[in-house]
Amino acid sequence: MKLLVTGGAGFIGSAVVRQAIAAGHEVVNLDALTYAACLDNVKSVANAPGYRFEQVDIRDRPALDRVFRVHLPDAVMHLAAESHVDRSIDDPRDFIDTNITGTFNMLEAARQYWEGAGRPAAFRFHHVSTDEVYGSLGDEGRFTEATPYDPRSPYSASKAASDHLVRAWHETYGLPVVVTNCSNNYGPFHFPEKLIPVAILNALAGKHIPIYGDGSNVRDWLYVEDHADALLTVVQRGAVGRSYNIGGENERTNLELVRTICDLLDRLEPRDGKYADLITFVPDRPGHDARYAIDPARVRQEIGWRPSVTVEQGLERTVRWYLENRDWWQALQGRAGVGQRLGVAV
Repeated sequence: MKLLVTGGAGFIGSAVVRQAIAAGHEVVNLDALTYAACLDNVKSVANAPGYRFEQVDIRDRPALDRVFRVHLPDAVMHLAAESHVDRSIDDPRDFIDTNITGTFNMLEAARQYWEGAGRPAAFRFHHVSTDEVYGSLGDEGRFTEATPYDPRSPYSASKAASDHLVRAWHETYGLPVVVTNCSNNYGPFHFPEKLIPVAILNALAGKHIPIYGDGSNVRDWLYVEDHADALLTVVQRGAVGRSYNIGGENERTNLELVRTICDLLDRLEPRDGKYADLITFVPDRPGHDARYAIDPARVRQEIGWRPSVTVEQGLERTVRWYLENRDWWQALQGRAGVGQRLGVAV
């Protein structure tokens, strides 16, 4: 397949690009190269014969039309998005512009291209979203594809809106779409503003490791390479108009997660004292969802996919990667917002 991947220089998108090229697909990587993008994420495939890069903002409709016209993709994998909840609290406008208007532009550019090509049945528009659109769970239950939407942050609200747009373009115009909603990703090339890279890098620097509230918030953790494999499987085998929840089947509290990271660092990068001594509880994020948990039955039963990595295995791979790739993350330390507490402007 020739895949048009939006956000392919970001964390999850770059994993998709690397795996797609390794699997023999052609890839057009479309990315605006905003603060969280890094072309070093796809350096390993940059010279592959099937790889092309387009620096394009999904808010620029004429540029999108040109990309479709020039590259003639068989499928779109739409990952480009603003995704950091804390940043959405401080400045929601970018989330509305990119996640809603940008997705609208992608849908319209894809529809024009698809209709102009005679509405080929094999074409797919794969929209990649988040479990955060479902809101917050209590101690029991898991999100299914039938769970009502209940977004509670500007980020999750903007992603919920984009999901609704994608489904509407399928129902109204017949655009062949699939939607996936994933749990929290982690792994190599994770931009250093999210919990796991913050914990690793602060620990290595001997700084306090911040944990919101009392650390009891629960997330289902999905190794990014597993997620990329799932996405490539869904774009090829998913049913048109269908949604699939993709989870890691690895629920952990934030405190449990960070303690595991500290234990790994104690073994892999020993220091005077225990890394866990650096854990510091800080005021909670406004509207912090208590628990997310994915029920992955549909993707397992209909497509035959399930994660291959436990959170303990994935965290060790991740910690080792950060220890072995210091040049990558050190080059990002000066980018806006890195190392600062965001999401408190309320």
